[in-house]
Amino acid sequence: MYWTEFLTVALIHLLAVASPGPDFAVVVRESVTHGRRAGTWTALGVGTAIFLHVGYSLLGIGLIVSQSIVLFNALKWAAAAYLLYIGFKALRAQPAQPAADDLHKEAGERTARGAFTSGFVTNGLNPKATLFFLSLFTVVINPHTPLTVQAGYGLYLAAATAVWFCLVAMLFSQQSVRAGFARMGHWFDRTMGAVLIAIGVKLAFTEMH
Repeated sequence: MYWTEFLTVALIHLLAVASPGPDFAVVVRESVTHGRRAGTWTALGVGTAIFLHVGYSLLGIGLIVSQSIVLFNALKWAAAAYLLYIGFKALRAQPAQPAADDLHKEAGERTARGAFTSGFVTNGLNPKATLFFLSLFTVVINPHTPLTVQAGYGLYLAAATAVWFCLVAMLFSQQSVRAGFARMGHWFDRTMGAVLIAIGVKLAFTEMH
């Protein structure tokens, strides 16, 4: 009975998650810099943060945030500040000449908690994600759809997001890919830092519609 609605939700989510944004940039950076384990934990952090968005959407809190300029701006500036912080940190990367062995060594330097937190905070503070899930649960999903079914949608969205970014982590943590990026040395880190800063600045000037 709800298959059509579910497929619509799944398609919209696929298009949204596939478009590059702060989540993608953070997962790629963690994967290239620290390896597959860190990239995977970052992806799981992003996926887990989806439960946060789903939770307040089901409770109606997302509607309150979307209608309050103060709350929206607070969330927006917190997210922008975090992205600017990790962006400027990446910009300060120093030149290095890592060999293949160094890549394996560097992969173990990032803790699972640190990588997970990076993914969770990046997605959890993103006001665009707030508005996306709010619109999804108020416009696309029929308000008369049972909460258990809506919760099932949320479970799928979290799992699908985690799987997608785990695949991204697997791709960008390939030894050949990492070695290629490593040959570019600190310029990769600085480039990713610039991307994160650009996203942070763009986010800071996002207006609530």
